[in-house]
Amino acid sequence: MQVQVYNLKGKTTKQLEISDDVFAVPFNEAVVHQALVRQLANRRLGTVDTKKRGEVRGSTRKLFAQKHTGRARRGDIRSPMLVGGGVAFGPHPRSYRQALPRKMRLLALRCVLSAKAGSGELKIVDKLELDSPKTRAVLDMLIALGISDSAIIATAEVEANLIKSARNLMGVKTMLAPLLSVAELLSYKYIIMTVDAVRKVEELWGEKSVPEVVGNVS
Repeated sequence: MQVQVYNLKGKTTKQLEISDDVFAVPFNEAVVHQALVRQLANRRLGTVDTKKRGEVRGSTRKLFAQKHTGRARRGDIRSPMLVGGGVAFGPHPRSYRQALPRKMRLLALRCVLSAKAGSGELKIVDKLELDSPKTRAVLDMLIALGISDSAIIATAEVEANLIKSARNLMGVKTMLAPLLSVAELLSYKYIIMTVDAVRKVEELWGEKSVPEVVGNVS
């Protein structure tokens, strides 16, 4: 698959051959949805807790007689029906983690990247090396590339000046290419990648790669 490579001024510098195994995969909605639900579920802490009637502090004395008072039958003050009592069916700490086979996680990533590439929402730039932190430089690049919506800027290595330059721009996020995830890709409309980042993604998530640990596919 041939794509255009741009410079920081939005001018086409060359054509780049990218792997069809990663950037030209038919979209599988079910797998992408399952991967997204899993990732969002794994973010949940599951630490919420409520006290049952046995855990609430208070006397166990019966408040008044069972009969002859003309009032409803009432137990102790820790009853869930009373203010300050326990909670009958409240939440308790639990794990929300879900498992998903690695092949399905990788397929979901390929599907989203392929959808971005097919719809023109993937922009590849030659390099993103800045001499000094300058937000205006990143903003000018986004304008030159025709990006007016949210975007992820993915690089192969940490670019300190780029991170400092983009952090004040609303809707723009910088991250390493191996840390891309389904949730991040779906949360931003565009993705800008350097040539090195593209090669890194192809190395990690291509069909021929079988590493023990494959990036951030959570």
